[in-house]
Amino acid sequence: MRIQSIFALARTVTLGVSLAYIGFASGEQVNKDSRTIAAFEKRVSEYLKLHNEARSGLGSAKTTESSEVIGARERELAERIRALRPNAKRGVIFNLPARAEFRRLVGISSQGSNGAHIRTSLARSEPVDVPIRVNSAYPKDVALQSTPSTLLQNLPPLPKEIEYRVVGRKLVLRDIEANLIIDYADDVLR
Repeated sequence: MRIQSIFALARTVTLGVSLAYIGFASGEQVNKDSRTIAAFEKRVSEYLKLHNEARSGLGSAKTTESSEVIGARERELAERIRALRPNAKRGVIFNLPARAEFRRLVGISSQGSNGAHIRTSLARSEPVDVPIRVNSAYPKDVALQSTPSTLLQNLPPLPKEIEYRVVGRKLVLRDIEANLIIDYADDVLR
């Protein structure tokens, strides 16, 4: 009888451990961050569809064209995008969970020698801290501060039409072709 009780207890413990493992493996806790990134990437993809819709019918830019023609095309594309997202506001792409996840990812990047490299890289660049707004042009008279590669390694990759930029302590999503601020996350960089 005692042996049967021991076996019953062992089966119960094994079943409990198995169920706990299944819950763990199914991602109830572990994949919360990856779900946040997947949702962020989906919102970026939705923006890219909008970008492509705005770009359709707009002639392609030629490298031989004058800066005035290229600038006019950039402004036209930006206007078309604004018309397709007239109520765009901060937090549509960098929603609260995404901002928290990006702060976590930047925090990881900022540890150890990578952190020193990031701080050095940002200190060497011309400091940029200007007021920005979603759906506005990135200011032409302000340098486009590069984002350190050691920081980019830990961030989700973006389509070629979009880039990360650092503005003060903000991480900005910028539409390259339209020179448009898509969204930004405050206090990501410390």
